[in-house]
Amino acid sequence: MNKLKLATIWLDGCSGCHMSLLDIDEGLAAVARKADLVYSPLVDAQQFPDNVDVTLVEGAVGNQDDLKKIQMIRRRSRILVSLGDCAVTGNVPAMRNTIPVKQLVEQIYLRGAQAQPCIPSEGVPALLKHAVPVHEVVKVDLHVPGCPPPAGAILTVVSDLLEGRKPEVSGKLKFG
Repeated sequence: MNKLKLATIWLDGCSGCHMSLLDIDEGLAAVARKADLVYSPLVDAQQFPDNVDVTLVEGAVGNQDDLKKIQMIRRRSRILVSLGDCAVTGNVPAMRNTIPVKQLVEQIYLRGAQAQPCIPSEGVPALLKHAVPVHEVVKVDLHVPGCPPPAGAILTVVSDLLEGRKPEVSGKLKFG
């Protein structure tokens, strides 16, 4: 039996959804029997591969790098899952949306700096005007709310997807 390709990605968020994913404990062995983890912050893969069966996306889309990355990942993924409230609604990363980007950057890098205040010009991706949920920039196949979603819910969703079933999450999961 050929294993499916599973990927996870972390955009603008806290990594709490990945911590919850790791909390599925022995469920990881069951997932590993059905899928290879081909890309993730949890593994050493450097390039996002083609033809990924299921990709779990944690975090909002907050900068130019996130935007380019999620567009490429959508093209290369059969099923894209927004995992957690940041990916589903924008949540905490979107709290900056009421502050103009120029003002935000100046506050952080100039007025808030303890030493050598300057706005970096290299190595820091440009912020988007607003941090947005994933579905505002690409098609999302499934939304899994929670901050973070419970480990058992993640295991159920991933297991269903790897078995070819569409998970039923409405009414079973909640925001926050």
